[in-house]
Amino acid sequence: MRAGFLDRVPERQRQLLRHAPRARSTGPPMLAVLSDRRAFDDGWLFERKLDGVRALARRDTDKVRLTSRSGKPLNATYPELVDALAAQDCEDFTVDGEIVALSHGRTDFSLLQQRMGLTDPAAVRASRVAVHYYLFDLLRLDGYDITGLPLRTRKALLRDALEFRAPLRFTPHRNQGGQDLLDQACARDWEGLIAKRAGDAYVRKRSTSWLKLKCSAGQEFVIGGFTEPAGSRVGFGALLVGYYQDGRLRYAGKVGTGYDTATLVELRRRLDGLVRSRCPFVDEVGERTAHWVRPRLVGQFDFTEWTRAGRLRHPRFLGLRDDKHATDVIRERPAGGTS
Repeated sequence: MRAGFLDRVPERQRQLLRHAPRARSTGPPMLAVLSDRRAFDDGWLFERKLDGVRALARRDTDKVRLTSRSGKPLNATYPELVDALAAQDCEDFTVDGEIVALSHGRTDFSLLQQRMGLTDPAAVRASRVAVHYYLFDLLRLDGYDITGLPLRTRKALLRDALEFRAPLRFTPHRNQGGQDLLDQACARDWEGLIAKRAGDAYVRKRSTSWLKLKCSAGQEFVIGGFTEPAGSRVGFGALLVGYYQDGRLRYAGKVGTGYDTATLVELRRRLDGLVRSRCPFVDEVGERTAHWVRPRLVGQFDFTEWTRAGRLRHPRFLGLRDDKHATDVIRERPAGGTS
């Protein structure tokens, strides 16, 4: 191992490093599990839950590849992030983080929607939406796969190896947390917290080593249909949404709020291109003016709770997501446990 940042890894952890040839892709990210746990020991750390787009970035000498959690290239959409990563003195690293747009200090997914999907250089330059890339993990450094190292060590290496100037930001953490810290986060209108086991490795799958502690019950849903607008409304009346369970699309309810006129018109245009004759849901949907669509679009929705009948209570549309495959959308259920 050549002299550098990895020399700072404690001797007892050196055997966890793996020499790795340069890979062509970043691979899938580690994902958190929704949890209602609120009591934690000293083995956890706590980060702010950010409402944006998950992204991984790989720097290989003069090349930077920025991708979504599903592997979609993002270089053209966020060139300022690519430039900031390319300007780093460190030339061999892979990082994990969240791309966000900020409004009054809070992450704003609706605002980020105005940048998502833009790939034309002129359109990107014309956009007034500034984005930031909050980095919270380091997966590769100087020719070594460091995912086997404890999280606390990886975050220390991340902070030392990269320079954090706008639009790159380091994601800070607290070493103690629980219900009180979550209450503080919710009072600030944050999305919630991510609790992470400080001594665990990074695994490229959903893991209870990372727990989502949320202030609201929002999540992604698949759009399977829509209703006709009434009165002076344009576009559509409500979206009919659901989630996958055992390979079948289950109905979760209709969402009629959260749209401005431009969204109603543009989303109707996209839905018309996906129209099909048969209902995609396995459950009965009692909507007389329903139009069915191929379940391809994924949206982000906020709601207060699930009803006993398995329907959303007071749902609201936040925006479309293009970083998650429809078939990956499931109903999030708390992992549970307070011990």
